[in-house]
Amino acid sequence: MEVGFVGLGKMGMNMVARLRRDQHRVVAFDLDPAKRQELAALGAEGAASLEELVRRLAPPRAAWVMVPAGKPTEETITTLAQSMNADDTIIDGGNTNFHDDIRRAAELKKRAIHYLDAGTSGGVWGLKVGYCLMVGGEEAIFRRCEPLFKTLAPPNGYAYMGQSGAGHFVKMVHNGIEYGLMQAYAEGFECLHRSEFNLDLAAIARLWGQGSVVRSWLLELCADALAKDPKLENILGYVEDSGEGRWTVLEAIARDVSLPVITLSLFARFRSRVDQGATGTFGERLLAAMRNEFGGHATVRR
Repeated sequence: MEVGFVGLGKMGMNMVARLRRDQHRVVAFDLDPAKRQELAALGAEGAASLEELVRRLAPPRAAWVMVPAGKPTEETITTLAQSMNADDTIIDGGNTNFHDDIRRAAELKKRAIHYLDAGTSGGVWGLKVGYCLMVGGEEAIFRRCEPLFKTLAPPNGYAYMGQSGAGHFVKMVHNGIEYGLMQAYAEGFECLHRSEFNLDLAAIARLWGQGSVVRSWLLELCADALAKDPKLENILGYVEDSGEGRWTVLEAIARDVSLPVITLSLFARFRSRVDQGATGTFGERLLAAMRNEFGGHATVRR
């Protein structure tokens, strides 16, 4: 099928490349003209504006938005909707708060424009291994756009979650869990690092990936980071959070759900940013390294 694509950042350009592998027609827009010029090598088409992107798609249109959450996403969706017609679809694949999805879906419905919220996990590795997609909105529209999801995801890597907001709600909790997993690895390797033994931490991470009950992709990324910089001497233990962990904790409070591990892992990130001039603990540096490995998130270098 054909799709408009907005946002050619770390994930967006790779998603366009994956869509082109299955010969979907892609018309894409990014604020950076240089990014638009890169599209030709992928066999995709660049548009000079959001209005042009919409004009070059055949109805019923589908436009995938992959820009930072908040104001950039809000403005992009508003502009797209102004150019779209009834029965067109906007898909938000960013890390949007699910409350915004519910509001947007209701607003767009007044204009007979459909809206899907597609929680997207996979980071910079998605081009190679695919993206896990958690999709909310009208099921009939999910089915209409399913060829896109099938291309972007690995086998069995996408699913319909339910009504508008459900996709990003599930992705929010996914990221909250991610915080807890990362914190557990960081604390464990901190303990190993501080032991009296001369331990090869990268080798241990590789070992634990072979049949251990704590094996995971995050552990593989730990091993990669430690192999490149065994003592993590080249980065600071400054660990950002992109919002979903906070939202998970707030929603848990609203529902009287106890989330001690996820909540404390969020607070640990706050602590890492108190003294920006310090190197941070080994565990904090490992957290920063993991974020860089899976998502290409910037680290603070020494």
